[in-house]
Amino acid sequence: MIRVIKRYESRKLYDTEESRYVSLEDISAWVREGQEVKVIDNATSSDVTAQTLTQIILEEGRRGTAFLPSELLHDLVRLGEKAFSNGVEQVQHGVDRLVKASVDRLAPVRRAREEMDSLRQRLESLESTLTDLERQTGGETDPRTDSVSGVRGPKAAAGSAASK
Repeated sequence: MIRVIKRYESRKLYDTEESRYVSLEDISAWVREGQEVKVIDNATSSDVTAQTLTQIILEEGRRGTAFLPSELLHDLVRLGEKAFSNGVEQVQHGVDRLVKASVDRLAPVRRAREEMDSLRQRLESLESTLTDLERQTGGETDPRTDSVSGVRGPKAAAGSAASK
């Protein structure tokens, strides 16, 4: 939920959620906690969030607790809003590429699962057929072929390969 702050002509800041006046430090703490804040000029109803957040950065810089490197600040001044919007676009493109790559990796996994399911069904069918054959013959095997009713088993196949 977005916390709405009203800024009065006297530059006082009023938190509409808690119904009290707040400081730039309060807003800074909320932003650090992950809350989204929107600052509205009470007289004009215009959004002054960017100016207020810039003021917070300025105040923290004056106190010696600047958290933005001067190189970044230089770039922001040089490029203005374009620098920020380009950065957002780059992040968005990066996220889009990661999502696409993840989805592309899922397709072979899905195909492998389908193949495994198909093989599992075929194996179950073979087992069922062998069980039916054993029932029909009473489970007896031919000692020469190790097979049921002439169907060659693994021992018989190994024996014939060894005799070659």
